[in-house]
Amino acid sequence: MPMATLREVLQNTREQHFAVGAFDTMDHAFAEGILAAAEEAQTPVILAAGDFPGPDYKNLLPYLVDRIARTSVPVCLHFDHGGSYEACVRAIRAGFSSVMIDGSALPFAENISLTKRVVEMAHACQVDVEGEIGHVGANAGSVESRRDDSRYTEPEAAAEFLDKTGVDALAVAIGTAHGVYKEAPKIDFERLRAIRSLVSVPLVMHGASGLSDEDFRRAIQNGMCKINAFTNLTIAVTSRIAADMPSLTNPLQMSHEISLRMTAYAKQEVLRHIRLFGTQSIAGRSRS
Repeated sequence: MPMATLREVLQNTREQHFAVGAFDTMDHAFAEGILAAAEEAQTPVILAAGDFPGPDYKNLLPYLVDRIARTSVPVCLHFDHGGSYEACVRAIRAGFSSVMIDGSALPFAENISLTKRVVEMAHACQVDVEGEIGHVGANAGSVESRRDDSRYTEPEAAAEFLDKTGVDALAVAIGTAHGVYKEAPKIDFERLRAIRSLVSVPLVMHGASGLSDEDFRRAIQNGMCKINAFTNLTIAVTSRIAADMPSLTNPLQMSHEISLRMTAYAKQEVLRHIRLFGTQSIAGRSRS
């Protein structure tokens, strides 16, 4: 199936109160688990990747583009947390169908200027753009930072940001943070409702790992349309593989078996998130 755009996979999410998961991958085995889950559930999915370091990264991207073309469900290949205009250009040239430009740590006017520039470039290439207003920081213990520098999104600023940039989706900060939580996050649902009332495009939640199932349901009911899942999903998969290690005694088969188990466990975790987010099947999404 041809690669889908971000707008296509998020169609009807707001009106029908469901969300689509954006699942990050850094290798082939995890990517296969994500795509296998979407195909089994017959739901669209967002397969996300960023500028992750690693010796196989340049080889992974062509594989993802080719693999998505052979799926039976709509898949958006999303560039996550692009840190510059140039990074987004590289992502589009590599075949991503949507890009995130993350200028959230910049002053408001600079964020608008950078995001607008990326939108103009990306739209000329028929690629969708996600921006971020407010800043989803990092918890202590996170892989990104040792400090929480998050800033909440102001509803009126979100509306102005959308008007001046023309983004296709908007990530907002309502109390989540990237990485592992030391204590349960406190989500500002009232702020989310206020943002939703002023912003027409799909809203995006980053830093969702560690939220309760009820938090997810309330967030979706109040307007979240795209939810990024990475930290907790990765921890769940790798923990299960680590628990299996004592049983993997044949060194000639160990690498192959670990890869197979990573795909299987990733599939199970992604299916759990698909059900939790209420992601509509392809048939269900066609109804207005």
